[in-house]
Order: sequence, then structure tokens, then C-alpha cells
Amino acid sequence: MTPSVGVRLVSVDDVAELTALVERNLDFLAPWDPLREEDYATEPVQRRLIAEMLVRHADGSALPLVITDRDRIVGRITVNDVVRGPFQSAHLGYWVSEEHTGRGVGTAAVGAAAELAYGKWGLHRLQAATLVHNLGSQRVLQRNGFTQIGLAPRYLKIAGRWQDHLLFQRVAPS
Repeated sequence: MTPSVGVRLVSVDDVAELTALVERNLDFLAPWDPLREEDYATEPVQRRLIAEMLVRHADGSALPLVITDRDRIVGRITVNDVVRGPFQSAHLGYWVSEEHTGRGVGTAAVGAAAELAYGKWGLHRLQAATLVHNLGSQRVLQRNGFTQIGLAPRYLKIAGRWQDHLLFQRVAPS
């Protein structure tokens, strides 16, 4: 992992820093995100979203993390929709601030989150989806051992319209 990059559990203490980061990156993230409500980049909304994710963390259905670079928050990464039993699988989603893209931050963060998912969380498989034209995110996943498993037509409603996604997976090392 890039020495200065890390991941850690999100905290309600992160609200102000995360809100400022989200606000600065709204336009940058808009082509890759669902449409957001006008108040999305406000502290009350971010506080509520973090609190909801921490409840999901407590019940074992999500691992909500922040991405840090030299102890500053530079993005988010979440192991989401954890399914236990014989499946032991989850979805992985992440974003990195515009000023930190192209420097290996996403690659390092995905690697660190995968280690937690397979280690402490005992998962067998992670799945991630990218827009077909999001080549940067596809490279991040491939660098972390994810393989493409298919095309999901009209998979998610991103930027206001249903868009095709490429699906990737990584199975825990034996």
C-alpha cells in the first residue's frame, strides 16, 4: 500500500471534514453518482448518513470506511450489502477526491479494504461495478486482483439515467 494511504472506520467525528470534501467534489463525482438532493453536502445529511452506516456496521451488514492520506480524509470506501451463510459475499464501492485521483490512492484503499473484508470480516467474495466508460476505476480493481465477470445492462441509475456497468469480483485467497 502507498505508505501515506490508509483506511479506517468512519466516525461521527468525521462529519465536518467529510462534508467539506463532499461539497468540494460534488461536480467531480456527479457523472459517477446517483442524483443527489440539494442538501446532500450539508452536515446534517452527512451526519445522518454516517449514523445509518454505523448502525449497519454494528449489525454486520456493512464496513463503512474513510480513505486517508497523511491522516486527512480523501475519500470513502464501503464494503456493503454483506450476505453471510454459504455466500459470504459483499459489494465494494468507493470514491477518491479529484485532487487525489491518479496517484495510487484508490488502488491502495481497495487493497486495504479487501484485506479487512477477507481477514477480520471473513468474507469469501467481493463484487464491484463500474460504469462501462470508467476505465480508471476498472484499472484500480484489476490492480487489486478483481476480474471482470460480465456486463449488467441498465444496472444502476447514475447521473439521472439507468446505465450499463461492468461487474468485477475477487475471491479471497485460498
